[in-house]
Amino acid sequence: MNSSEKSLTSRKKISKPLKLILLGIGVTMLIILAGKLFNLSDSFSSIQDYLRETLDWIANLGYWGPVAFIVVYILATVLFLPGSILTLGAGAIFGIFTGSIYVSIGSVAGATCAFLVGRYLARGWVAKKIAGNQKFKAIDEAVAREGWKIVGLTRLSPIFPFNLLNYSFGLTKVSLRDYVVASWIGMIPGTIMYVYIGSLAGELATLALEERSKTTGEWILYGVGLVATVAVTVYVTKIARKALNEKIAEEQG
Repeated sequence: MNSSEKSLTSRKKISKPLKLILLGIGVTMLIILAGKLFNLSDSFSSIQDYLRETLDWIANLGYWGPVAFIVVYILATVLFLPGSILTLGAGAIFGIFTGSIYVSIGSVAGATCAFLVGRYLARGWVAKKIAGNQKFKAIDEAVAREGWKIVGLTRLSPIFPFNLLNYSFGLTKVSLRDYVVASWIGMIPGTIMYVYIGSLAGELATLALEERSKTTGEWILYGVGLVATVAVTVYVTKIARKALNEKIAEEQG
């Protein structure tokens, strides 16, 4: 190979990475431009604001509030929107007991809808999203052997994105009944914890607006309740994570 051929080969080797770099720069600039033109960054950052506004709207609906909340929670779950804000809001609006019930209904119903979509309507899309994910492959194999137990453990120990996991379980062999029951039971500890925190935040906001205060005994009860709720949830999550990791290790081993 003479010097001119070597030079040509070198330019070819350099040109491919250079093209990729230029393409990346171009795509980045287009994304930035689109964001400026259509306020995409504002849209993404305002999702939480929209959810908060929705919670304010629900709080003023009276008897229809719980129904609206459950419907919104279902839609949020299916559309990959953050449910934590709604869960906290439920505590502030409805209180610990009824808030936990409404969140439980909405989250399980939403997770079930996503499960059915993943199983019957968007199977190909979901399969592409999780293709090559070794952790989910191990979960899939574990579900085939132990069914609802694995579903429950993944709810107690969220090692996989919640919203995507709802769709992904539709590709497994777990039955709809086992999926619903295990999801409901597995999500109870986290639901109660977030609703409790939201309820406490709502109480604090009310006290600030009304310019009054709780007694020392009431604050102690709130503090002990919060610490106990978080401690139990963390403890259960830790145990579930350990058990789930052992199951995954068995499938991968």
